[in-house]
Amino acid sequence: MICLTALRPYLFPVLFGLLIGLDACRRPEPAVVKRPAPATRPVAVKPASPKPVPIPKPAPAVVVVPPLDSFNVEDDAELAGVIPPKREFRAVWVATVENIDWPSKKGLPIADQQREINEMFDLYQKTNLNAVVVQIRSAADAFYARGTEPWSEWLTGKQGLAPEPFYDPLDFMIGQAHSRGLEFHAWFNLDRATFGKTASVAPSNIIYQKPDWMLYYGGRKLFNLGLPAVRSYIAGIVANVVRQYDVDGIHFDDYFYPYTIAGQVLNDDPTFLAYNPGNLNKADWRRDNVTRLVTELRDSIRASKPWVKFGISPFGIWKNQSSDPEGSATNGGQSYYELYADTRQWARDGLIDYIVPQVYFSSEFGLAPYKTLVEWWTRNAGRSHLYIGQGAYRVGRGSERDPGWGRATEFPGQMRYNRQQPAVQGSIFFSAKNLKQNPLAIRDSLQADFYRYPALVPAMPWLDSVPPLPPYDLKIASTPDGIELFWQHPAEASDGDEAHAYLVYRFEGTRSRLRLNDPRCIITRCSAETTRYVDQTADPKKRYVYAITALDRLNNESKEVAVMVVR
Repeated sequence: MICLTALRPYLFPVLFGLLIGLDACRRPEPAVVKRPAPATRPVAVKPASPKPVPIPKPAPAVVVVPPLDSFNVEDDAELAGVIPPKREFRAVWVATVENIDWPSKKGLPIADQQREINEMFDLYQKTNLNAVVVQIRSAADAFYARGTEPWSEWLTGKQGLAPEPFYDPLDFMIGQAHSRGLEFHAWFNLDRATFGKTASVAPSNIIYQKPDWMLYYGGRKLFNLGLPAVRSYIAGIVANVVRQYDVDGIHFDDYFYPYTIAGQVLNDDPTFLAYNPGNLNKADWRRDNVTRLVTELRDSIRASKPWVKFGISPFGIWKNQSSDPEGSATNGGQSYYELYADTRQWARDGLIDYIVPQVYFSSEFGLAPYKTLVEWWTRNAGRSHLYIGQGAYRVGRGSERDPGWGRATEFPGQMRYNRQQPAVQGSIFFSAKNLKQNPLAIRDSLQADFYRYPALVPAMPWLDSVPPLPPYDLKIASTPDGIELFWQHPAEASDGDEAHAYLVYRFEGTRSRLRLNDPRCIITRCSAETTRYVDQTADPKKRYVYAITALDRLNNESKEVAVMVVR
Protein backbone atom coordinates (compact mmCIF):
# COMPACT_ATOMS: atom_id res chain seq x y z
CA MET A 1 0.00 0.00 0.00
CA ILE A 2 1.18 3.57 -0.70
CA CYS A 3 -0.06 7.10 -0.02
CA LEU A 4 -0.68 9.81 -2.65
CA THR A 5 -1.61 13.37 -1.73
CA ALA A 6 -3.92 14.94 -4.33
CA LEU A 7 -2.66 12.19 -6.68
CA ARG A 8 0.76 13.77 -7.18
CA PRO A 9 2.98 11.60 -9.34
CA TYR A 10 5.17 10.72 -6.38
CA LEU A 11 4.73 7.69 -4.24
CA PHE A 12 5.45 7.55 -0.54
CA PRO A 13 5.69 4.53 1.73
CA VAL A 14 2.65 4.11 3.93
CA LEU A 15 2.28 3.31 7.57
CA PHE A 16 -0.30 0.61 8.18
CA GLY A 17 -1.14 -2.15 10.60
CA LEU A 18 -3.93 -3.56 12.63
CA LEU A 19 -6.21 -1.18 14.53
CA ILE A 20 -9.37 -1.59 16.50
CA GLY A 21 -11.67 -0.33 13.73
CA LEU A 22 -14.94 1.48 13.87
CA ASP A 23 -17.93 0.18 11.95
CA ALA A 24 -17.82 2.68 9.08
CA CYS A 25 -18.76 6.24 10.12
CA ARG A 26 -20.57 6.19 13.44
CA ARG A 27 -23.46 8.55 13.98
CA PRO A 28 -23.43 10.58 17.19
CA GLU A 29 -26.10 9.74 19.72
CA PRO A 30 -28.71 12.54 20.04
CA ALA A 31 -28.33 14.69 23.12
CA VAL A 32 -30.94 14.48 25.86
CA VAL A 33 -33.19 17.53 25.66
CA LYS A 34 -33.81 19.43 28.87
CA ARG A 35 -36.47 21.97 29.73
CA PRO A 36 -35.12 25.23 28.33
CA ALA A 37 -34.17 28.32 30.25
CA PRO A 38 -35.87 31.60 29.29
CA ALA A 39 -35.12 32.47 25.68
CA THR A 40 -32.23 34.81 24.96
CA ARG A 41 -30.92 36.28 21.73
CA PRO A 42 -27.51 34.76 21.10
CA VAL A 43 -25.07 36.28 18.67
CA ALA A 44 -25.39 34.61 15.28
CA VAL A 45 -22.26 32.49 15.02
CA LYS A 46 -22.11 29.65 12.54
CA PRO A 47 -21.81 26.47 14.66
CA ALA A 48 -18.38 24.91 14.50
CA SER A 49 -18.01 21.23 13.82
CA PRO A 50 -16.83 19.22 16.85
CA LYS A 51 -13.11 18.57 16.91
CA PRO A 52 -12.32 14.88 16.40
CA VAL A 53 -10.59 12.99 19.16
CA PRO A 54 -6.91 12.31 18.32
CA ILE A 55 -6.47 8.78 16.98
CA PRO A 56 -3.37 6.63 17.51
CA LYS A 57 -1.52 5.82 14.31
CA PRO A 58 -0.93 2.21 13.24
CA ALA A 59 2.41 0.51 13.64
CA PRO A 60 4.69 1.09 10.64
CA ALA A 61 5.31 -1.56 8.02
CA VAL A 62 7.72 -1.69 5.08
CA VAL A 63 6.12 -1.78 1.64
CA VAL A 64 7.91 -2.31 -1.69
CA VAL A 65 6.17 -0.22 -4.36
CA PRO A 66 6.65 -0.70 -8.11
CA PRO A 67 6.97 2.39 -10.34
CA LEU A 68 3.66 4.05 -11.20
CA ASP A 69 3.96 3.21 -14.91
CA SER A 70 3.99 -0.51 -14.16
CA PHE A 71 0.54 -0.46 -12.48
CA ASN A 72 -2.34 -1.97 -14.38
CA VAL A 73 -5.34 0.27 -15.11
CA GLU A 74 -8.60 -1.37 -14.08
CA ASP A 75 -11.39 1.06 -14.92
CA ASP A 76 -14.84 0.42 -13.46
CA ALA A 77 -16.70 -1.17 -16.34
CA GLU A 78 -19.97 -1.14 -14.40
CA LEU A 79 -19.83 2.67 -14.21
CA ALA A 80 -20.34 3.16 -17.94
CA GLY A 81 -23.40 5.03 -19.13
CA VAL A 82 -25.19 8.21 -18.07
CA ILE A 83 -23.78 9.71 -14.90
CA PRO A 84 -26.54 10.42 -12.34
CA PRO A 85 -26.64 13.92 -10.83
CA LYS A 86 -24.16 14.51 -8.05
CA ARG A 87 -26.13 17.51 -6.79
CA GLU A 88 -29.90 17.31 -6.47
CA PHE A 89 -32.32 18.45 -3.78
CA ARG A 90 -34.29 15.41 -2.55
CA ALA A 91 -36.79 16.14 0.17
CA VAL A 92 -40.18 15.28 1.61
CA TRP A 93 -42.80 17.42 3.33
CA VAL A 94 -43.76 16.23 6.83
CA ALA A 95 -47.14 17.83 7.57
CA THR A 96 -48.24 18.15 11.19
CA VAL A 97 -51.54 19.99 10.73
CA GLU A 98 -54.42 17.59 11.49
CA ASN A 99 -51.76 14.92 12.09
CA ILE A 100 -51.41 14.32 8.36
CA ASP A 101 -47.91 12.83 8.71
CA TRP A 102 -46.67 13.28 12.27
CA PRO A 103 -47.46 12.59 15.04
CA SER A 104 -49.85 9.88 13.92
CA LYS A 105 -52.42 11.15 16.43
CA LYS A 106 -52.90 13.85 19.03
CA GLY A 107 -51.41 13.18 22.43
CA LEU A 108 -49.26 10.29 21.23
CA PRO A 109 -46.83 9.23 24.01
CA ILE A 110 -43.45 10.93 23.74
CA ALA A 111 -41.59 7.67 23.15
CA ASP A 112 -43.90 6.90 20.23
CA GLN A 113 -43.53 10.41 18.81
CA GLN A 114 -39.76 9.98 18.79
CA ARG A 115 -39.97 6.45 17.42
CA GLU A 116 -42.09 7.67 14.50
CA ILE A 117 -39.56 10.40 13.69
CA ASN A 118 -36.67 7.94 13.82
CA GLU A 119 -38.49 5.47 11.57
CA MET A 120 -39.34 8.19 9.05
CA PHE A 121 -35.83 9.61 8.96
CA ASP A 122 -34.32 6.11 8.69
CA LEU A 123 -36.51 5.53 5.65
CA TYR A 124 -35.43 8.80 4.07
CA GLN A 125 -31.78 8.01 4.64
CA LYS A 126 -32.28 4.59 3.05
CA THR A 127 -34.01 6.26 0.09
CA ASN A 128 -31.04 8.64 -0.35
CA LEU A 129 -33.03 11.78 0.40
CA ASN A 130 -30.91 14.66 1.65
CA ALA A 131 -33.46 16.96 3.33
CA VAL A 132 -36.71 17.03 5.28
CA VAL A 133 -39.21 19.90 5.34
CA VAL A 134 -41.14 19.64 8.61
CA GLN A 135 -44.14 21.79 9.55
CA ILE A 136 -43.40 23.35 12.94
CA ARG A 137 -46.11 26.06 12.94
CA SER A 138 -49.55 25.04 11.69
CA ALA A 139 -51.87 27.74 13.08
CA ALA A 140 -50.13 30.33 15.30
CA ASP A 141 -48.88 27.39 17.38
CA ALA A 142 -45.55 25.67 17.93
CA PHE A 143 -43.86 22.29 17.74
CA TYR A 144 -40.92 23.76 19.64
CA ALA A 145 -40.20 25.05 23.14
CA ARG A 146 -38.18 28.22 22.73
CA GLY A 147 -40.83 30.59 21.46
CA THR A 148 -43.85 32.66 22.45
CA GLU A 149 -46.67 30.85 20.66
CA PRO A 150 -48.54 28.00 22.40
CA TRP A 151 -47.80 24.31 21.97
CA SER A 152 -49.75 22.75 19.10
CA GLU A 153 -52.89 20.73 19.78
CA TRP A 154 -51.73 18.25 17.13
CA LEU A 155 -48.76 17.44 19.33
CA THR A 156 -50.28 17.06 22.81
CA GLY A 157 -54.04 17.09 22.16
CA LYS A 158 -54.63 20.56 23.61
CA GLN A 159 -53.16 23.83 22.44
CA GLY A 160 -50.82 25.26 25.06
CA LEU A 161 -50.21 21.92 26.79
CA ALA A 162 -46.50 21.04 26.93
CA PRO A 163 -45.24 17.50 26.21
CA GLU A 164 -44.94 15.28 29.28
CA PRO A 165 -42.32 14.14 29.99
CA PHE A 166 -40.94 17.36 28.62
CA TYR A 167 -38.82 17.48 25.48
CA ASP A 168 -38.32 19.87 22.59
CA PRO A 169 -39.57 18.19 19.39
CA LEU A 170 -37.73 20.62 17.13
CA ASP A 171 -34.39 20.08 18.86
CA PHE A 172 -34.96 16.32 18.69
CA MET A 173 -35.89 16.33 14.98
CA ILE A 174 -32.97 18.54 13.98
CA GLY A 175 -30.53 16.28 15.81
CA GLN A 176 -31.96 13.13 14.24
CA ALA A 177 -31.97 14.66 10.75
CA HIS A 178 -28.40 15.91 10.98
CA SER A 179 -27.13 12.60 12.33
CA ARG A 180 -28.42 10.99 9.12
CA GLY A 181 -26.98 13.61 6.77
CA LEU A 182 -30.37 15.26 6.17
CA GLU A 183 -30.85 19.01 6.03
CA PHE A 184 -33.70 20.28 8.22
CA HIS A 185 -35.98 22.96 6.76
CA ALA A 186 -38.51 24.43 9.22
CA TRP A 187 -41.90 24.87 7.53
CA PHE A 188 -44.24 27.61 8.78
CA ASN A 189 -47.84 28.40 7.95
CA LEU A 190 -48.10 32.18 8.02
CA ASP A 191 -51.76 33.08 7.46
CA ARG A 192 -53.77 30.99 9.97
CA ALA A 193 -54.30 32.02 13.60
CA THR A 194 -56.97 29.35 14.15
CA PHE A 195 -57.69 26.27 12.07
CA GLY A 196 -61.46 26.05 12.48
CA LYS A 197 -64.45 26.47 14.77
CA THR A 198 -63.69 23.28 16.71
CA ALA A 199 -59.95 23.83 17.03
CA SER A 200 -58.34 23.94 20.45
CA VAL A 201 -57.28 27.53 21.19
CA ALA A 202 -55.13 28.37 24.22
CA PRO A 203 -55.70 31.54 26.29
CA SER A 204 -52.21 32.63 25.23
CA ASN A 205 -53.09 32.46 21.53
CA ILE A 206 -52.41 35.67 19.63
CA ILE A 207 -56.11 36.06 18.73
CA TYR A 208 -56.78 37.09 22.33
CA GLN A 209 -53.71 39.29 22.63
CA LYS A 210 -54.23 41.11 19.32
CA PRO A 211 -57.86 40.69 18.19
CA ASP A 212 -57.50 43.74 15.90
CA TRP A 213 -54.92 41.83 13.86
CA MET A 214 -57.45 39.21 12.76
CA LEU A 215 -59.72 38.73 9.76
CA TYR A 216 -62.50 36.14 9.83
CA TYR A 217 -62.89 34.05 6.70
CA GLY A 218 -64.10 30.52 6.02
CA GLY A 219 -64.60 29.71 9.70
CA ARG A 220 -61.01 30.64 10.56
CA LYS A 221 -59.22 33.63 12.00
CA LEU A 222 -56.48 34.80 9.67
CA PHE A 223 -53.69 37.30 10.09
CA ASN A 224 -54.38 40.64 8.39
CA LEU A 225 -51.29 40.90 6.21
CA GLY A 226 -52.04 44.53 5.39
CA LEU A 227 -50.96 45.59 8.87
CA PRO A 228 -47.22 46.34 9.16
CA ALA A 229 -47.29 45.13 12.78
CA VAL A 230 -48.62 41.73 11.65
CA ARG A 231 -45.88 41.32 9.07
CA SER A 232 -43.24 42.23 11.65
CA TYR A 233 -44.75 39.78 14.14
CA ILE A 234 -44.58 36.89 11.66
CA ALA A 235 -41.02 37.81 10.68
CA GLY A 236 -40.11 37.92 14.37
CA ILE A 237 -41.54 34.44 14.99
CA VAL A 238 -39.35 33.11 12.18
CA ALA A 239 -36.25 35.04 13.26
CA ASN A 240 -36.56 33.61 16.77
CA VAL A 241 -36.49 30.05 15.44
CA VAL A 242 -33.50 30.88 13.24
CA ARG A 243 -31.63 32.27 16.25
CA GLN A 244 -32.60 29.54 18.69
CA TYR A 245 -32.33 26.40 16.54
CA ASP A 246 -29.80 24.86 14.17
CA VAL A 247 -32.11 24.84 11.14
CA ASP A 248 -30.75 24.68 7.61
CA GLY A 249 -33.68 26.39 5.94
CA ILE A 250 -36.94 28.30 6.45
CA HIS A 251 -39.87 27.22 4.30
CA PHE A 252 -43.35 28.58 3.52
CA ASP A 253 -46.13 26.98 1.54
CA ASP A 254 -48.85 28.47 -0.69
CA TYR A 255 -51.05 30.11 1.97
CA PHE A 256 -50.80 33.92 1.86
CA TYR A 257 -54.21 35.43 1.27
CA PRO A 258 -56.81 32.64 1.45
CA TYR A 259 -58.13 30.56 -1.43
CA THR A 260 -61.49 31.88 -2.59
CA ILE A 261 -64.57 30.41 -0.90
CA ALA A 262 -67.92 30.99 -2.64
CA GLY A 263 -70.12 33.42 -0.74
CA GLN A 264 -67.30 34.57 1.58
CA VAL A 265 -65.84 38.10 1.71
CA LEU A 266 -62.45 38.98 3.20
CA ASN A 267 -63.19 42.32 4.82
CA ASP A 268 -59.89 44.18 4.96
CA ASP A 269 -61.29 47.49 3.64
CA PRO A 270 -60.44 49.50 6.81
CA THR A 271 -56.80 48.38 6.56
CA PHE A 272 -56.76 49.11 2.84
CA LEU A 273 -57.87 52.68 3.48
CA ALA A 274 -55.48 53.23 6.39
CA TYR A 275 -52.29 51.59 5.02
CA ASN A 276 -52.13 52.39 1.32
CA PRO A 277 -49.75 55.32 0.87
CA GLY A 278 -49.13 54.40 -2.76
CA ASN A 279 -52.85 54.57 -3.64
CA LEU A 280 -52.72 51.13 -5.19
CA ASN A 281 -55.85 49.30 -6.23
CA LYS A 282 -57.04 46.60 -3.83
CA ALA A 283 -55.49 43.65 -5.69
CA ASP A 284 -52.10 45.33 -6.17
CA TRP A 285 -52.14 46.46 -2.53
CA ARG A 286 -52.64 42.90 -1.32
CA ARG A 287 -49.85 41.65 -3.58
CA ASP A 288 -47.60 44.39 -2.27
CA ASN A 289 -48.41 43.33 1.31
CA VAL A 290 -47.31 39.77 0.60
CA THR A 291 -44.14 40.87 -1.19
CA ARG A 292 -43.31 43.18 1.73
CA LEU A 293 -43.76 40.23 4.10
CA VAL A 294 -41.52 37.99 1.98
CA THR A 295 -38.88 40.74 1.92
CA GLU A 296 -39.07 41.22 5.69
CA LEU A 297 -38.78 37.47 6.22
CA ARG A 298 -35.72 37.30 3.98
CA ASP A 299 -34.12 40.24 5.79
CA SER A 300 -34.82 38.80 9.25
CA ILE A 301 -33.24 35.46 8.30
CA ARG A 302 -30.16 37.12 6.80
CA ALA A 303 -29.75 39.33 9.87
CA SER A 304 -29.83 36.31 12.21
CA LYS A 305 -27.89 33.63 10.32
CA PRO A 306 -26.88 34.52 6.76
CA TRP A 307 -26.27 30.89 5.82
CA VAL A 308 -29.87 29.73 6.47
CA LYS A 309 -31.77 29.15 3.24
CA PHE A 310 -35.20 30.66 2.51
CA GLY A 311 -37.66 28.86 0.24
CA ILE A 312 -41.33 29.08 -0.72
CA SER A 313 -43.61 26.48 -2.31
CA PRO A 314 -46.44 28.30 -4.09
CA PHE A 315 -49.40 27.03 -6.06
CA GLY A 316 -48.03 25.85 -9.38
CA ILE A 317 -49.61 28.38 -11.74
CA TRP A 318 -48.41 31.99 -11.60
CA LYS A 319 -50.69 33.26 -14.41
CA ASN A 320 -52.44 31.61 -17.31
CA GLN A 321 -51.44 32.72 -20.77
CA SER A 322 -55.01 33.86 -21.33
CA SER A 323 -54.53 36.44 -18.54
CA ASP A 324 -50.98 37.47 -19.45
CA PRO A 325 -48.94 36.52 -22.54
CA GLU A 326 -46.01 35.76 -20.21
CA GLY A 327 -48.06 33.20 -18.29
CA SER A 328 -48.12 29.44 -18.82
CA ALA A 329 -50.22 27.61 -21.41
CA THR A 330 -52.60 26.45 -18.69
CA ASN A 331 -56.17 27.11 -17.63
CA GLY A 332 -56.29 26.76 -13.87
CA GLY A 333 -56.22 28.81 -10.68
CA GLN A 334 -53.62 31.59 -10.61
CA SER A 335 -51.58 32.48 -7.55
CA TYR A 336 -51.03 36.02 -8.82
CA TYR A 337 -54.72 36.89 -8.93
CA GLU A 338 -56.32 34.55 -6.38
CA LEU A 339 -53.71 34.35 -3.62
CA TYR A 340 -52.12 37.74 -4.38
CA ALA A 341 -48.71 36.09 -4.58
CA ASP A 342 -46.36 37.36 -7.28
CA THR A 343 -44.24 34.24 -7.06
CA ARG A 344 -42.32 34.88 -10.27
CA GLN A 345 -41.20 38.29 -9.02
CA TRP A 346 -39.83 36.82 -5.78
CA ALA A 347 -37.73 34.31 -7.70
CA ARG A 348 -36.52 36.84 -10.26
CA ASP A 349 -35.65 39.47 -7.66
CA GLY A 350 -33.71 37.02 -5.50
CA LEU A 351 -36.00 37.42 -2.49
CA ILE A 352 -35.91 33.66 -2.00
CA ASP A 353 -33.15 31.10 -2.38
CA TYR A 354 -35.34 28.37 -3.82
CA ILE A 355 -38.85 28.05 -5.20
CA VAL A 356 -40.91 24.84 -5.24
CA PRO A 357 -44.01 25.22 -7.43
CA GLN A 358 -46.60 22.63 -6.49
CA VAL A 359 -47.12 20.83 -9.80
CA TYR A 360 -49.62 18.28 -8.55
CA PHE A 361 -51.01 17.53 -12.03
CA SER A 362 -50.37 14.57 -14.27
CA SER A 363 -49.06 14.81 -17.81
CA GLU A 364 -52.59 14.06 -19.03
CA PHE A 365 -54.36 16.83 -17.10
CA GLY A 366 -55.70 19.04 -19.88
CA LEU A 367 -56.02 22.26 -17.88
CA ALA A 368 -52.45 22.22 -16.61
CA PRO A 369 -50.26 19.42 -18.01
CA TYR A 370 -47.25 18.59 -15.84
CA LYS A 371 -44.62 19.07 -18.51
CA THR A 372 -46.12 22.34 -19.73
CA LEU A 373 -46.02 23.86 -16.28
CA VAL A 374 -42.56 22.58 -15.36
CA GLU A 375 -41.14 23.84 -18.64
CA TRP A 376 -42.61 27.30 -17.96
CA TRP A 377 -40.95 27.42 -14.55
CA THR A 378 -37.56 26.50 -16.05
CA ARG A 379 -37.74 29.82 -17.90
CA ASN A 380 -39.08 31.89 -15.02
CA ALA A 381 -37.30 30.84 -11.81
CA GLY A 382 -34.74 33.64 -12.06
CA ARG A 383 -31.61 33.03 -10.03
CA SER A 384 -33.47 30.97 -7.42
CA HIS A 385 -33.01 27.23 -7.35
CA LEU A 386 -35.97 25.48 -8.93
CA TYR A 387 -37.24 22.35 -7.19
CA ILE A 388 -40.55 20.74 -8.19
CA GLY A 389 -43.30 19.92 -5.70
CA GLN A 390 -44.37 16.38 -6.64
CA GLY A 391 -47.90 15.14 -5.88
CA ALA A 392 -47.03 11.77 -4.36
CA TYR A 393 -50.45 11.77 -2.65
CA ARG A 394 -52.14 11.56 -6.06
CA VAL A 395 -50.22 8.55 -7.36
CA GLY A 396 -52.59 5.66 -8.04
CA ARG A 397 -55.65 7.93 -7.83
CA GLY A 398 -56.51 8.57 -11.44
CA SER A 399 -59.79 10.28 -12.20
CA GLU A 400 -61.84 11.20 -15.23
CA ARG A 401 -60.43 14.74 -15.11
CA ASP A 402 -56.85 13.63 -14.48
CA PRO A 403 -56.45 9.99 -15.57
CA GLY A 404 -52.65 10.03 -15.69
CA TRP A 405 -52.32 9.46 -11.95
CA GLY A 406 -53.79 6.00 -12.35
CA ARG A 407 -50.91 4.88 -14.54
CA ALA A 408 -47.74 3.34 -13.12
CA THR A 409 -45.71 5.22 -15.73
CA GLU A 410 -46.74 8.72 -14.61
CA PHE A 411 -44.50 9.23 -11.59
CA PRO A 412 -41.27 7.87 -13.15
CA GLY A 413 -42.13 9.82 -16.30
CA GLN A 414 -42.25 13.04 -14.28
CA MET A 415 -38.92 12.25 -12.62
CA ARG A 416 -37.28 11.52 -15.97
CA TYR A 417 -38.65 14.77 -17.40
CA ASN A 418 -37.24 16.71 -14.46
CA ARG A 419 -33.80 15.21 -15.06
CA GLN A 420 -33.96 16.35 -18.69
CA GLN A 421 -34.36 19.99 -17.62
CA PRO A 422 -31.02 21.51 -16.48
CA ALA A 423 -32.89 24.22 -14.56
CA VAL A 424 -34.71 21.67 -12.37
CA GLN A 425 -32.41 20.93 -9.45
CA GLY A 426 -34.57 18.64 -7.34
CA SER A 427 -37.94 17.61 -5.93
CA ILE A 428 -39.98 17.69 -2.73
CA PHE A 429 -42.67 15.04 -2.28
CA PHE A 430 -46.04 15.61 -0.67
CA SER A 431 -46.18 13.99 1.64
CA ALA A 432 -44.36 11.71 4.11
CA LYS A 433 -47.34 9.42 4.59
CA ASN A 434 -47.62 8.74 0.88
CA LEU A 435 -43.92 8.10 0.44
CA LYS A 436 -44.17 5.51 3.21
CA GLN A 437 -47.26 3.89 1.70
CA ASN A 438 -45.37 3.49 -1.59
CA PRO A 439 -48.33 3.68 -4.05
CA LEU A 440 -47.53 2.07 -7.40
CA ALA A 441 -44.05 1.40 -5.98
CA ILE A 442 -42.91 5.02 -6.28
CA ARG A 443 -40.49 4.75 -3.36
CA ASP A 444 -39.09 1.54 -4.83
CA SER A 445 -38.56 3.45 -8.06
CA LEU A 446 -36.61 6.12 -6.19
CA GLN A 447 -34.46 3.63 -4.30
CA ALA A 448 -33.70 1.37 -7.24
CA ASP A 449 -33.39 3.97 -9.96
CA PHE A 450 -33.58 7.74 -9.54
CA TYR A 451 -32.08 7.91 -6.05
CA ARG A 452 -30.00 4.76 -6.17
CA TYR A 453 -26.87 6.83 -5.56
CA PRO A 454 -26.41 9.67 -3.07
CA ALA A 455 -26.51 13.32 -4.06
CA LEU A 456 -25.36 16.53 -2.44
CA VAL A 457 -27.75 19.41 -1.84
CA PRO A 458 -27.05 21.99 -4.58
CA ALA A 459 -24.66 24.73 -3.47
CA MET A 460 -25.84 28.35 -3.24
CA PRO A 461 -22.81 30.53 -4.05
CA TRP A 462 -24.66 33.75 -3.19
CA LEU A 463 -24.82 32.47 0.39
CA ASP A 464 -21.35 30.88 0.52
CA SER A 465 -18.90 30.38 -2.33
CA VAL A 466 -15.77 29.50 -0.34
CA PRO A 467 -15.00 25.75 -0.20
CA PRO A 468 -13.52 24.23 2.95
CA LEU A 469 -9.89 23.19 3.12
CA PRO A 470 -9.28 19.52 2.29
CA PRO A 471 -8.45 16.89 4.90
CA TYR A 472 -4.80 15.88 4.99
CA ASP A 473 -2.42 13.12 6.02
CA LEU A 474 -4.71 10.43 4.61
CA LYS A 475 -3.48 6.91 5.34
CA ILE A 476 -4.81 3.38 5.10
CA ALA A 477 -4.44 0.16 7.04
CA SER A 478 -5.53 -3.43 6.52
CA THR A 479 -7.81 -4.67 9.30
CA PRO A 480 -9.82 -7.85 9.78
CA ASP A 481 -12.93 -5.80 8.95
CA GLY A 482 -11.64 -4.28 5.71
CA ILE A 483 -9.63 -1.31 4.50
CA GLU A 484 -9.45 1.40 7.15
CA LEU A 485 -8.87 5.02 6.16
CA PHE A 486 -7.92 7.73 8.62
CA TRP A 487 -7.09 11.38 8.08
CA GLN A 488 -6.64 14.72 9.79
CA HIS A 489 -9.28 17.40 10.26
CA PRO A 490 -8.45 20.51 8.16
CA ALA A 491 -8.06 24.02 9.51
CA GLU A 492 -10.69 26.72 8.97
CA ALA A 493 -11.18 28.09 5.47
CA SER A 494 -10.75 31.78 4.68
CA ASP A 495 -14.39 32.48 5.62
CA GLY A 496 -14.02 30.77 9.00
CA ASP A 497 -15.87 27.58 7.98
CA GLU A 498 -14.63 24.21 9.13
CA ALA A 499 -15.37 20.83 7.61
CA HIS A 500 -18.99 19.88 8.27
CA ALA A 501 -18.77 16.40 6.72
CA TYR A 502 -16.54 14.20 4.57
CA LEU A 503 -17.16 12.27 1.36
CA VAL A 504 -15.25 9.04 0.73
CA TYR A 505 -14.78 7.98 -2.92
CA ARG A 506 -13.45 4.66 -4.18
CA PHE A 507 -12.12 3.91 -7.67
CA GLU A 508 -10.95 0.59 -9.06
CA GLY A 509 -7.50 0.35 -10.60
CA THR A 510 -4.30 1.99 -9.44
CA ARG A 511 -4.45 4.65 -12.17
CA SER A 512 -8.18 5.13 -12.37
CA ARG A 513 -9.29 8.61 -13.30
CA LEU A 514 -10.74 10.36 -10.25
CA ARG A 515 -14.36 10.76 -11.29
CA LEU A 516 -15.32 13.12 -8.50
CA ASN A 517 -18.35 14.25 -10.50
CA ASP A 518 -19.80 10.72 -10.40
CA PRO A 519 -21.84 9.92 -7.26
CA ARG A 520 -21.59 6.21 -8.06
CA CYS A 521 -18.04 6.43 -6.76
CA ILE A 522 -19.11 7.79 -3.35
CA ILE A 523 -19.12 4.98 -0.82
CA THR A 524 -20.05 6.97 2.28
CA ARG A 525 -20.56 10.34 3.89
CA CYS A 526 -19.07 10.86 7.36
CA SER A 527 -19.86 13.57 9.85
CA ALA A 528 -17.02 15.87 10.89
CA GLU A 529 -17.00 14.18 14.30
CA THR A 530 -15.02 11.27 12.90
CA THR A 531 -11.82 11.02 10.90
CA ARG A 532 -11.96 7.27 10.29
CA TYR A 533 -13.83 4.99 7.95
CA VAL A 534 -13.65 1.22 7.43
CA ASP A 535 -14.52 0.02 3.91
CA GLN A 536 -16.01 -3.39 4.64
CA THR A 537 -17.00 -3.95 1.00
CA ALA A 538 -13.52 -3.81 -0.50
CA ASP A 539 -12.58 -6.85 -2.60
CA PRO A 540 -9.19 -8.16 -1.38
CA LYS A 541 -8.33 -9.20 -4.94
CA LYS A 542 -8.72 -5.67 -6.36
CA ARG A 543 -6.64 -2.54 -6.33
CA TYR A 544 -8.25 0.76 -5.38
CA VAL A 545 -7.68 4.47 -5.17
CA TYR A 546 -9.55 6.22 -2.36
CA ALA A 547 -10.19 9.95 -2.28
CA ILE A 548 -11.67 12.04 0.52
CA THR A 549 -13.10 15.56 0.33
CA ALA A 550 -14.54 17.89 2.95
CA LEU A 551 -17.95 19.60 2.81
CA ASP A 552 -18.93 22.79 4.60
CA ARG A 553 -22.37 23.72 5.94
CA LEU A 554 -23.57 24.89 2.51
CA ASN A 555 -22.22 21.76 0.75
CA ASN A 556 -19.29 23.43 -0.92
CA GLU A 557 -16.72 20.69 -1.58
CA SER A 558 -12.99 20.88 -1.02
CA LYS A 559 -10.22 19.52 -3.21
CA GLU A 560 -9.49 15.86 -2.71
CA VAL A 561 -6.75 14.00 -0.91
CA ALA A 562 -6.11 10.50 -2.25
CA VAL A 563 -4.46 7.25 -1.31
CA MET A 564 -3.72 4.11 -3.34
CA VAL A 565 -4.06 0.48 -2.33
CA VAL A 566 -1.52 -1.87 -3.91
CA ARG A 567 -1.97 -5.60 -3.28
